[in-house]
Formats: sequence, C-alpha cells, structure tokens
Amino acid sequence: MIVLGLTGSIGMGKSTTANMFRELGVPVHDSDEAVHRLYAGPAAAAIEAAFPGTVVDGVVDRAKLTARVIGNPEALRRLESIIHPLVRADADAFLARYREAGAPMAVLDIPLLFETGGEHRVDRIVVVTAPPEVQRERVLARPGMTEEKFAAILAKQVPDAEKRRRADFIVDTAQGMEPARRAVAAIVHSLRGDKTGS
Repeated sequence: MIVLGLTGSIGMGKSTTANMFRELGVPVHDSDEAVHRLYAGPAAAAIEAAFPGTVVDGVVDRAKLTARVIGNPEALRRLESIIHPLVRADADAFLARYREAGAPMAVLDIPLLFETGGEHRVDRIVVVTAPPEVQRERVLARPGMTEEKFAAILAKQVPDAEKRRRADFIVDTAQGMEPARRAVAAIVHSLRGDKTGS
C-alpha cells in the first residue's frame, strides 16, 4: 500500500483537496479530526493533569486550552508531547486497517508534516499550494482571524516554497476546483500503476 502524506500551509486548500481524494475512494486520515476525537476521550485526562481546568464534562475545552498555551512555547511543547504520539498511534491504526483490507493507497492528512518529521512515515508527499496573495485573502476572511494570528501561524510553518521543493506532487488550488480535482485524479491514476511503497 502506498502511503501519501498530504500537507500545505494554512489557507492553501488542503481540506478541500483531502475531500477530492475521498471522492476517488482513497481513504484519508485527518490529523485535525483525530485531535478533536482525542480531546473528547483518550487525551482528556492527560491534558487535564497537565493543564488543570481545561477539561469540562470529560471533553477538552479548546478555548481554555488555547488560552493556556498561546504565547507560551513551553506549554505548547508539553501539549504536543501529549497529543502528537496519540495522533500518530491513531494514524498507525488507520493504516493497519486499510493495509489489512488490501487498499492500494491511503492518505495521511498532516498539516505539520515537515514540522513534525512526518515525511519519514510516508512514501510520497503531496503539497497543496496557492500564491501568497490568494492564501492571505482566504485566511483573513476566516472568522476571528487577524493579521497577527496569521503571522504567528506562518512563523510556525515551513515556508510554502520549501514544502513545494520537497514535494513529489503539487496541487495548485488557485486555478479553481476543477483543475485541482484533475491534478488529484492524475496523482491517484499514476500511483495506482506504481505499486512500490510499503
């Protein structure tokens, strides 16, 4: 089974691209969705122990947790040391399930693929991209987003140019949905004929 790592900076259209893989029948593990699930179950006790008062009725209160870690690199590192191994285990279980089922490929949707060393867990890398002005317009249109928040997020992410340099495939979402969908279909088609990988 070929494992594709799907990544891209904020506002590039990664979630939309992940759905395009799903539409073509490729199983996708969404790291952000896994975090939401873990916050409502397996991770809650450990997070409450590390950050007392951030769990309400057994579920992590994201606003309270964010308030505790924002602008505090040490607290953020502590949170990541709890959540990253759990997300990774969740992804490993997902891959094992689809490998067992005989799926020819699967996608790990990992926003911080390069930042967390995730490129070593995948066979090929797909980077979703768009020009900086398109990215900026999309991100600043989000509710509650500010120039400062945007700058802080970008500062933590590997630059888009570096991501593209390290990619096996690039999906440019600036041209609209149909060209992006065709790019995804071309990736799936080419890999279905290429059975190398784990």
